Amino acid sequence: VQLQASGGGSVQAGGSLTLSCAASVRTGSGWTMAWFRQAPGKEREFVAGFRWSGGYTYYTDSVKGRFTISRDNAKSTLYLQMNSLQPEDTAVYYCAATSRGILSTLRIPSSYLYWGQGTLVTVSS
Repeated sequence: VQLQASGGGSVQAGGSLTLSCAASVRTGSGWTMAWFRQAPGKEREFVAGFRWSGGYTYYTDSVKGRFTISRDNAKSTLYLQMNSLQPEDTAVYYCAATSRGILSTLRIPSSYLYWGQGTLVTVSS
């Protein structure tokens, strides 16, 4: 399984970006996909997650109300709409996926089997 992430770039504070993550296989019920980010010198952290079964979404507190995770089921593509971006959102963003059913551990990087290559988001003040 390959994940192709795209959509990163440089924006000023308050701006918006949309990240995309296309999976090379058909994703369906049982799959969970997520976005993580890693800033320089920091650990990789959970940003948002999407459970294909039921369409449940999950967010870390710092992005609630600003970021929206969604999917295009026909394209097996995950999106992350990021609004009101702040300098502290600057990081490399990674998409991750697993076909295993996870819920209690979806915020943990090691729960995911597949990772995209990362896309850089830079927010200037």
